Amino acid sequence: MNAQEIISSIEQEQLKTDLPEISIGDTVRVGMRIREGGKERVQPYEGTVIAKRHSGINETITVRRIFQGVGVERVFLIHSPRVDSIKIMRRGKVRRAKLYYLRGRVGKATRIKRRFERSR
Repeated sequence: MNAQEIISSIEQEQLKTDLPEISIGDTVRVGMRIREGGKERVQPYEGTVIAKRHSGINETITVRRIFQGVGVERVFLIHSPRVDSIKIMRRGKVRRAKLYYLRGRVGKATRIKRRFERSR
């Protein structure tokens, strides 16, 4: 077994299997584990997914929200042990892979159409 196979087998063990199918434009609530002193708590961060990068163990999502009138973006490594949970609040219907154009928009201009799944 060469080094690449060993690394990929270790990465497979670390991948989370309970993650939902996240796509661009979705509004998600990411529960982050935060340690304060000796205690640990889960802090939710809710916003719109504007980008996805990489794959496998290195997969990240960029989540944007407006906080007190200022746009705040956070990048989450979704297979990280610090990420407790990811819940999809609503699906978004978009036509591109990166929604960086939302950075230049304010208020109602940042709205994204809702996507409804057909039940099978």
